[in-house]
Amino acid sequence: MANMTKPREALVFPPDKSSSIDLYIPPSSTSSQSTPTKPFVTLTYATSLDSSLALSPGVQTALSGPESKAMTHHLRSRHDAILIGCGTAIADDPSLNCRIEGVGGYGGKGLEGQPRPIVLDPRGRWDVNHESKVVKLAAEGRGKAPWVFTLGEVGHERNHILEDVGGQFVRIGGGDVLEWDDILRVLAEKGLKSVMIEGGGHVINSLLSPKTAHLVDTVIITLAPTWLGKGGVAVIPDERRDEQGTKLAVGRLKDVKWVPLGEDVVLCGRM
Repeated sequence: MANMTKPREALVFPPDKSSSIDLYIPPSSTSSQSTPTKPFVTLTYATSLDSSLALSPGVQTALSGPESKAMTHHLRSRHDAILIGCGTAIADDPSLNCRIEGVGGYGGKGLEGQPRPIVLDPRGRWDVNHESKVVKLAAEGRGKAPWVFTLGEVGHERNHILEDVGGQFVRIGGGDVLEWDDILRVLAEKGLKSVMIEGGGHVINSLLSPKTAHLVDTVIITLAPTWLGKGGVAVIPDERRDEQGTKLAVGRLKDVKWVPLGEDVVLCGRM
């Protein structure tokens, strides 16, 4: 049997800060802004001054300060699901739960307020096992078990590991890649009305590409006062050009608000 994970303290996000950011996320009950075919999509991540998420691929890099980390958990409490790619799951072994005080597992009842972790793993690269943090927390009642979206079969052992704690592998699509339209459609079909997309680099850049950026409803970015330098994992979406070949901006935010949080600053906007 897996050892119990050491409980981490509950977090508090001050109401005077949350009141500004809550304008850009779904209402606490359900998202009235979602459509029948797509959940409300919030794209959120922390970046350096040179637009990097990490020092290099596969290297866990801390950017957010304590106030920004508490904000991230507040955002998780207000979404039905949080989504990452398998690269982030492999590099960080993330918990993918919410530690806001009063949420299920941290002073609340059951799993109320806990988001459903979604991991995009088209090739079955993530070796999810009983020691994975997200699995252990699900077994201990401090988070929900993940749904792993994949293109093929992953084997009985990994299936059983997830099913034992309430998770599952979800095989979607018929091509060589997981398409965002299919991903969001399946989430909506499973009753999830909002999803918070956290990374990593490939996931963010693919979602912000000219063909799919319209699927994003709001963006919440934490800007840390540091440079990571060349070779980092950067947020640089594919370029966009018009019919004459002239390069255009991929997109621009509107209704922009800047919220200082400790040494960081958070940018909120709508696509």
